[in-house]
Amino acid sequence: MEKTKIGKRFIGKVALVTASTQGIGFAIAERIGLEGASVVISSRKQNNVDEAVDKLKAQGIEALGIVCHVSNEQQRKNLIYKTVQKYGKIDVVVSNAAANPSIEPILQTQESVLDKLWEINVKASILLLKEAAPHLKKGSSVILISSIAAFQPQAAMTMYGVTKTALLGLTKALADGMAPDTRVNCVAPGIVPTNFASYITRTPDVRKALEEKTLLNRLGTTEDMAAAVAFLASDDASYITGETLVVAGGMPSRL
Repeated sequence: MEKTKIGKRFIGKVALVTASTQGIGFAIAERIGLEGASVVISSRKQNNVDEAVDKLKAQGIEALGIVCHVSNEQQRKNLIYKTVQKYGKIDVVVSNAAANPSIEPILQTQESVLDKLWEINVKASILLLKEAAPHLKKGSSVILISSIAAFQPQAAMTMYGVTKTALLGLTKALADGMAPDTRVNCVAPGIVPTNFASYITRTPDVRKALEEKTLLNRLGTTEDMAAAVAFLASDDASYITGETLVVAGGMPSRL
């Protein structure tokens, strides 16, 4: 695929992206950074954070890396504190962290697993934004990362899908609660062959079947998702809030 020409919509802006040392999260940080933002990236392991910061800086991106497990209150507070300490404000928050520790049918899923899914996939976004909200500037933007699974949770990841459904409602609720100064939108990616999704994309036959479910006959790329997030986070989407953008190559989602 041809490289898209990248604009400069985020000069002077500060963007914070969770779970952003690889996969979709890293691509989002990279795209927004290439468009001029100072980016703050985070994940659970220091060496992953350091490697990702080096990759961003090698492209001329101003980047700060902070270890943050999103379900850890102290680490969330530290993420926001260090961001504001260094840059003085936050313009964009992308809540990308997610877990899918189970492929059990929903009624056979252990309570501890249900709790972990809810905690990381839904509750952590609320608590992170609670910390970030006082530092968000007028015209700021929040993006939640949901999934095509939100619209029809699949058998192999039912509860994961349900938590992603919850993010669609959370987007509406936050858009109302954070208006008019902050816009809140959501991106629902289709299937993207990252490490996170490797268990469903690594088998050639399964991958081919998944490609055939799209209208474009291909799986998504991390760059596809990053481009959609960058649009919604930018002033090009200044009259869009409370919406979910499905980026899934035409896979069935809704009417």
